Amino acid sequence: MCAATTLIHCGKLFDGITETLQPNVDILIRGNRIEEVGCGLHTPSDAEVIDLSQLTVTPGMIDAHVHPDLMESFVANHSNPYSMNDAYCALAAARTAEKALRRGFTTLRAVGAFGCCGYVFHNVRAAIEQGYYLGARMVISQGCCTPGSHGDYVKSLGPVPELIQDYGQRHVCMGNGPEFFRAALREQRRLGYDFAKIMATGGFATEGDSPVDQQLGDDELQMIMATAHELGMGVTAHAYFPALVTKLAEFGIDGIEHAALIDKTTATLLEQKDVYVVPTFMPYEPVVHWDEERMKKKTVAAQKKYRYYQEQFVEGRKVLIESNIRLGYGTDIVAQFFPYESGYEYEAWLNSGIDPYRALKAATSVNAGICQRPQIGTIAPGQLADIAGWKRDLLKDPKALLDCAFVMKDGVCYETESNL
Repeated sequence: MCAATTLIHCGKLFDGITETLQPNVDILIRGNRIEEVGCGLHTPSDAEVIDLSQLTVTPGMIDAHVHPDLMESFVANHSNPYSMNDAYCALAAARTAEKALRRGFTTLRAVGAFGCCGYVFHNVRAAIEQGYYLGARMVISQGCCTPGSHGDYVKSLGPVPELIQDYGQRHVCMGNGPEFFRAALREQRRLGYDFAKIMATGGFATEGDSPVDQQLGDDELQMIMATAHELGMGVTAHAYFPALVTKLAEFGIDGIEHAALIDKTTATLLEQKDVYVVPTFMPYEPVVHWDEERMKKKTVAAQKKYRYYQEQFVEGRKVLIESNIRLGYGTDIVAQFFPYESGYEYEAWLNSGIDPYRALKAATSVNAGICQRPQIGTIAPGQLADIAGWKRDLLKDPKALLDCAFVMKDGVCYETESNL
């Protein structure tokens, strides 16, 4: 816990905007807000002084692509997500939110429930906001998909039609036709979901589809976007290949998740329309920087797809890095690591030759914009006091965001955990 008034002495400060590490800056916090930022600030008589002079201080980090409802056992054992009921998924999401917070990630953007049919995230978010559980703040969605698509994990239950149909009916955002999705989004908004997620195309982890499939009709895509925007919700889409990304941009999409097979022409269109991309580099590291041993841990079907598209992955990453697209920082961890180990994405950015300031801004101010949360992501007067401190050299050490030494959310300090 921290006092009502807190003065933090920073060794170096990255404020979320300025591409420099400012030395010897102080941050004055009253309640849950930053009141003043500067060198040599006066120490109020009622202030608790926190000495972070050996650390680099940043805004609390934001992971913009998380599936928090995966417990460690699912990742470790490659369990069927439909073996977990809604209660289990809620417990997993609460655990992810707590452990992410202790690792310096004070906000998580949950891009659709992975392993349950009903609504879970709004309950977990409410429990955190009401103080029943400690955890990162949550920005939430529930993915819209069609039966048999990349978002339909019911099909993995096996060749039992009755079981698949029963579970499929419980999937509140899986259906057919524009009117189904209009009703589903209105229900989401009624429950307080923040944005809409479209499972627009196939993927690599699911069998029987391809990353170049279009899995919703044009009329369904347009209805989702129109309804979401009428309700004041942003819309993002799971999409890989240029033709569909182009179509989504022309339809008015706000953002794209992955875009890993993108080309220069499509990238230019996204720049012109200011469509953000959360590229989730980390899961594709063994593909872009080919790693045979890590590839062997994937399913045979996934390996076949990754090998087929490997050259496009390499070119797509080059296009994203060289573009002026608004890139957000997101992990999409569903295997190998756990969903709260968000610092691994920083390693992928730096190992790909991306300027560390671009990565740091992506995880702070850029992601704050993607999450539509302007009061986080920067350290400045009036902002919420979400603050993290790091031992390692953020500009040179790819593992720097795996080793959090200080974290504050909403003006409250929490014990930290290191991934290393």
